[in-house]
Amino acid sequence: MREISDVSEGGQTQFSTLFSEGSSSMQNWDKPEVAILLPTYCEAGNIGNLIREIGSLDINQLIVVIDDSSPDGTAAIAEKLREKYNIELVVRPNKLGLGTAITDGFRYILSMKNPPHYIITMDADYSHNPKDIPRLMQYAKDGFDLVIGSRYCAGGRIVGWNSLRYLISRVANFVAVTMFKMRVNDCTSGLRCYSLRYVKNVIGDLHSQTYDIQIETVKQAQSQGFAVKEIPITFTNRKVGKSKLTLAEIRGFLSYIFKAKLGKW
Repeated sequence: MREISDVSEGGQTQFSTLFSEGSSSMQNWDKPEVAILLPTYCEAGNIGNLIREIGSLDINQLIVVIDDSSPDGTAAIAEKLREKYNIELVVRPNKLGLGTAITDGFRYILSMKNPPHYIITMDADYSHNPKDIPRLMQYAKDGFDLVIGSRYCAGGRIVGWNSLRYLISRVANFVAVTMFKMRVNDCTSGLRCYSLRYVKNVIGDLHSQTYDIQIETVKQAQSQGFAVKEIPITFTNRKVGKSKLTLAEIRGFLSYIFKAKLGKW
């Protein structure tokens, strides 16, 4: 397990204190084909079974858990499962937001001596089906740099959301697609497969703190000429725990939209 204690103003991790040249745990890894990035906060009811199901997939994988010091013991469960599965656990000092969890995870993976060719991001609450991971990877292998598991393209669906949650998601997608002229149906889905080439090129251009990271990564892919593909998935509302979406994160999303539109990001 690695702990992050040095966080800069604005929430960005100071990686110079976390990754030292020649770190033994990173240098001794066999090169996995794919890293599955799981940002977590209070997912003790889900993380164990999710890791077991991901670990059962017939792919050469590394699971990277980025935990924001969950008070429910999420990190301890992941740490225990390292005995059986190929897991790296990074614990951050407090809840710093989904956007920084994903970019911290990207930086962690890029710091490896032999980083994998592909990086999957997915929710740790079982909203996303691990069996979709090989499907996303196949399209990435066909040459797409960003493959999105889409709820809103043909064949995609949502199970278990109430009308308000569905409306919020639809409005967020409409605003983003309209303002940035995005050529996708679902730019807020968290189930993605990124090529290593894409992540290396855009990591310095990612500034999002919260859920707006999903829109920012699509925006960067489109503006920098990376190939994007949507494939249909079934999104199932979390079975254990409560939604992490808060009013503060909705305000953060709107703030990002307007800053990006004004060209500040």
